[in-house]
Amino acid sequence: MVPVRIVTDSTHYLPSELVAEHDFAVVSLYVNEGGATSRESELTDLDAFYDRLRGAQDLPTTSQPSLGDFLEVYEPLLAAGHDIASVHIAAGISGTAETARQAAAEARAAHPGRRVEVIDSGSTAGGLAMVVLSAQAAARSGGDLDAVSARAGEARSAARTWFAVETLEYLRRGGRIGAAQALLGGALKIKPILTMQGEVLPVERVRTSARAFERLVEYARELKETGADAWLVQHIQAPEQAAALEARVTELFGHGPLCTSEMGPVVGAHIGPGLLGVGGLPARLLA
Repeated sequence: MVPVRIVTDSTHYLPSELVAEHDFAVVSLYVNEGGATSRESELTDLDAFYDRLRGAQDLPTTSQPSLGDFLEVYEPLLAAGHDIASVHIAAGISGTAETARQAAAEARAAHPGRRVEVIDSGSTAGGLAMVVLSAQAAARSGGDLDAVSARAGEARSAARTWFAVETLEYLRRGGRIGAAQALLGGALKIKPILTMQGEVLPVERVRTSARAFERLVEYARELKETGADAWLVQHIQAPEQAAALEARVTELFGHGPLCTSEMGPVVGAHIGPGLLGVGGLPARLLA
């Protein structure tokens, strides 16, 4: 029996087949849209969601899982004799990790001798996914909770992501813009490139989508040069550009990505269609 089980939240955006292969548990965030609240995991028609988003006067809002949502996942794992590493979206942009900590304290009290460690990934989407996969690799190798948590921390420090967005307007309207506020001047005329390090941070601005694409390729080259040889591509409503980026970066590395996938509604509601991103970390952390 694997002694440590990994729990994460729905903003990892790994393909379903990878989730099934790695067998980690997922707690869903929520999307509040048009007076209705849905679990992100239930909003599977991404094209329909983003079509609604494009025309929305009032943007959807998002909310973290409840205490009960976490306990529903934690309880059976602890009862089965597992410890839990619960890895989540950055606390700087979501209250998910804090709610997880509250649930962890309650779950530990109900299961003396069992442990639950909540880990802030410092990121979301691809950055979160890489921390989760690293933690899972340590757990599958038989590591105890301390070893799994240490691997997750190493992955958080090593993982790097960059993403180009069509506009900062969604981030501004949703209140998640953070330090990227500095790029707002002339935002309609630029293509911002951002990163995640606990919050959304500005990297640079370029004038065209073509230039943004080439900059992402250059950032991928930087990944390779620094030994971050496991990489992924993510997008929002940009499948052709994502496929083109995957092809260029595959040529650069000489091997394919961990995955190429589309970000879902919780992150998408705050960023909007048109995002294209690349990220990576050392493959040794996934072994």
